[in-house]
Amino acid sequence: MSHLASGVQSVMTMTVPIRLTFKELPLSDALRAHIEDWTAKLEHLHDGILGCDVGVETPHKHQSRHRRFHVKIHLHLAAPAKDVVVSHDPGEDGAHDDPYVAVRDAFLAARRQLTDAVHKLRGEVKRHAAE
Repeated sequence: MSHLASGVQSVMTMTVPIRLTFKELPLSDALRAHIEDWTAKLEHLHDGILGCDVGVETPHKHQSRHRRFHVKIHLHLAAPAKDVVVSHDPGEDGAHDDPYVAVRDAFLAARRQLTDAVHKLRGEVKRHAAE
């Protein structure tokens, strides 16, 4: 029998503390491991990640039988970098009926933002040619 729960868990990846919040979904070691793996991938991109908050929830009971998952990620970065914040809402295409897909998509968006932040820190900002 599956129990729905809300809770906050703290875990560590290589060096980045992760605070996980699950709302209205079963607590899952497999989903937690999936989030830890993605966080470790981000850590390889930038060693200035001080912490990572991840929230996974089902925001509303939809008219359909499907549960759509909403994922929020907040990467706390060392100065002078600005924190990366991603709030990935479920689309209507049903892709986020799977919490693993929703987590993956949110972490891909976080990776893009983190990559941009690292490029800015290194002075590698794209310059557009004059028209």
